[in-house]
Amino acid sequence: MTIDLHERLRGDIIEKDDERYDDARKLYNGMIDKRPRTIVRCTSVADVINAVCYARDLHIPIAIRGGGHNGAGFATCDDGVVIDLSPMKGVHVDPHERTVRAEPGCTQGDVDYVTHAFGLAVPAGIVSSTGVAGLTLGGGHGYLSRQHGLTIDNLLEADVVLADGRFVTASESQHPDLFWALRGGGGNFGVVTSFRYRLHPVTSVYGGPIFFDISDAREVMRWYREFLPQAPKRFSPFLGLKKVPSVEAFPKELWGRQICALVCCFDGSADEAEQVMRPLRAELPAPLLDGCTTMPYPHLQRMFDPLLPPGLQWYWKGDVVRELPDEAIDVHLEHAAQAPSELSLMHLYPIDGAVHDVSVADTAWQFRDATWSMVIAGIDPDPARAGALTSWARNYWEAVHPYTAGGAYVNFMMDEGPDRIRATYGENYARLVEVKRVYDPANTFHLNQNIQV
Repeated sequence: MTIDLHERLRGDIIEKDDERYDDARKLYNGMIDKRPRTIVRCTSVADVINAVCYARDLHIPIAIRGGGHNGAGFATCDDGVVIDLSPMKGVHVDPHERTVRAEPGCTQGDVDYVTHAFGLAVPAGIVSSTGVAGLTLGGGHGYLSRQHGLTIDNLLEADVVLADGRFVTASESQHPDLFWALRGGGGNFGVVTSFRYRLHPVTSVYGGPIFFDISDAREVMRWYREFLPQAPKRFSPFLGLKKVPSVEAFPKELWGRQICALVCCFDGSADEAEQVMRPLRAELPAPLLDGCTTMPYPHLQRMFDPLLPPGLQWYWKGDVVRELPDEAIDVHLEHAAQAPSELSLMHLYPIDGAVHDVSVADTAWQFRDATWSMVIAGIDPDPARAGALTSWARNYWEAVHPYTAGGAYVNFMMDEGPDRIRATYGENYARLVEVKRVYDPANTFHLNQNIQV
């Protein structure tokens, strides 16, 4: 069956009778359990081209895997081909141009490790094991977004293998329509084999978690919504409703306690940060824990990795949020109190500041006037809890959804259907359809938040 594929590829090919198969098909989300026909571990652009053509000619599904973090499980499929890009991990920094080129198998931690040696960083997420490819194609937000924009706002070009096997470079000057669509439109248009980003000077930051008792959460959330719009762009605090994990990193007397958290990042010195955070110290109740300190930027990026290892059960729902009225706060507190596990959470990530400096027409990402990207995630190691995690996240989301902007960050969505995708892209959806019609008219790449021609 696969003799031609074996002849045409230099990368590793894993099939169902291979003893490595079960490990190779696992994703970050342990709730996903699919059985692809073939897993192709690509080592080069040539491997990607051959794998795409092979699957396309056989009319079998193609799933694209980078870091494997996609919550909905689009990085794998049943009875199709998984194009696994994880062996492609090259990272090259040009310190004079302040750019970095990264291959699609890189995690955020891979890129941070290399760029930090030059005192530089690209805005990305908050978990270092996240794959840069999926994060970028969905938009990408994290600690540096208020200061430097989304990950896509720092993308300069991308090399792409198209459904017909062609290899193109997309940028402002080459295939600009494709470049526009890649910046937020997900994996709909091809397989990206290289990303080139703009870098920013970032070395050490002042940051970490501050935990407040849940009884103070309403006060903290009201204060937060008023403080954030006037906060300097170098300061990015995200808010969480969660429990303190029962791990040695936290005082044992706090384990399992419900909290409201502010997780902070200030790009600057501790003295500057303390000036900026003075209202937080003076106007809010005394915290249960204040873990803010000066650290190398990559340390903050990987701070929460040990709490969220691969293989946990995940079910998440997202929305983009413009305002946080008192009624919405009440709904949040009611449902957060019913969290089914210690790791389950709600986070509000700031996407204001520099994110607003880009026009809604400039990239596929629509929500250039929003304040937060919200995620509600049911998380637990036990597969028996999958139903409870799913029900809690759905119920919480349904209750708070009326207070949101209607769409979501695509990387915080499960497989939720075409109406949610249209709501997410809004006025940009029609243009995405036109780009899809040009570059993938047969919808070869449909295992994603799919744009349908």
